[in-house]
Amino acid sequence: MHPGSNTICAPVHQPGSAITIIRVSGPDSIDICDRIFIARRRGRLTREKGYTLVYGDIVNGEEVIDEVIISIYRAPHSYTGEDMVEIACHGSFYIQNTITGILASQGASPASAGEFTRRAFMNGKLDLSQAEAIADLIAADSGAAHRIAISQLKGGFSNEIAGLRSELLNLVSLLELELDFGEEDVQFADRNDLLSTVVRLRDYSGELAASFSIGNAVKRGIPTAIAGKPNVGKSTLLNGLLNEERAIVSEIPGTTRDAIEDTLVIEGVLYRFIDTAGLRHTEDIVERLGIGKTREKIALATIVILVTEAVQSAVEINREVRHFRRTMMPASASLIIVVNKADLAGEDHLETIKNEVITSDSTSLVVMSANRKDDYMVLKKALASASGLDRINETRVMITNARHYEALMKVSEATGRVVKGLETGLQSDLIAIDVRQAIHYLGEITGAITTDEILGNIFRNFCIGK
Repeated sequence: MHPGSNTICAPVHQPGSAITIIRVSGPDSIDICDRIFIARRRGRLTREKGYTLVYGDIVNGEEVIDEVIISIYRAPHSYTGEDMVEIACHGSFYIQNTITGILASQGASPASAGEFTRRAFMNGKLDLSQAEAIADLIAADSGAAHRIAISQLKGGFSNEIAGLRSELLNLVSLLELELDFGEEDVQFADRNDLLSTVVRLRDYSGELAASFSIGNAVKRGIPTAIAGKPNVGKSTLLNGLLNEERAIVSEIPGTTRDAIEDTLVIEGVLYRFIDTAGLRHTEDIVERLGIGKTREKIALATIVILVTEAVQSAVEINREVRHFRRTMMPASASLIIVVNKADLAGEDHLETIKNEVITSDSTSLVVMSANRKDDYMVLKKALASASGLDRINETRVMITNARHYEALMKVSEATGRVVKGLETGLQSDLIAIDVRQAIHYLGEITGAITTDEILGNIFRNFCIGK
């Protein structure tokens, strides 16, 4: 059955809340609801205009099921683009199930996951990337994830893709126009201008794809591993960040034998902190297993906090950092060197550490005491910088979806071939093939080009009622 040819219904909320919404969409939605509803002061729902609220009772024969407020939406001015009704009823499991059962008896089919949003896409109310942004918005756990999802829902990403696609369509039109006049050896576009345009499009599609590493981490929470030797204060640091006793703190080396994980939002970004087992050579089998887990967790981290001690010299800290980078540090991760227990060292020694410990663009240094609350502000600023928070706020568009990333990588590769073709004087018909490939992949992002398989993969991950 073609989406939209039948009427569907589903609760928007789970049972247990004080009020829930039951959504009905399709050609018969208003008529079906009219048959089970008695208005208190008005007549038939079928006579009401769109954007109207009506108060009354849902009935099953002579039995009143609940007092409700019904919202009426007329096509195409609704979420799905179809006639639609939303029933605001009390949130008990019995009422919700009874009303959906009555709707089904009148001809409304239970909605599948994401079916309302799928209909909105099919009816042109939003494109595919905007539909995916709705799922991201629902799942957003932090302010940064919310900002990215809202931007995409409002069409920020779609507009960028549309702009890229439009420029490529103009480019391929010129190339194919030249083919129509092939015997006359006519060029409708200056090759240097074309090359400049395609280089810019290639670079921008590559930049968008590169933003996925940050965007995906922000969406899911930035994995941040806390590593270091035993008894340097890793667990104390985790407890201080979370402001609770999450990890066991002991003077006995090897207390933490398994990874302890918890989350915290800092300046709108969700971090997934992982307190790992102390790094040392040990004969204890259980502790060795914990160290093995540590290596696995560090390998997956976007940020690594390497905890050292202020009683060490700058030379010893640099040596430890070099060894850690060589043996365990992920190549693409940012490193924060925390010199802990600053309250146990003199000011001259701390100043030497600040001046002589080696840092870089991907490595920052924080000298602090995990026992002093005020010191955590410095660490949180370092985390914000390492997470790319400044780039999140400055970048117009950030990619959070693996499907979009894969498509943009293919666009970047195709436009890269176009650049090479223009530089080497390749024939226009062969260049046009790669341009059309890039246009195709951009179309897959917004749904201008799509298949049932792509739609099925996207919408099966939605919740029922959305």
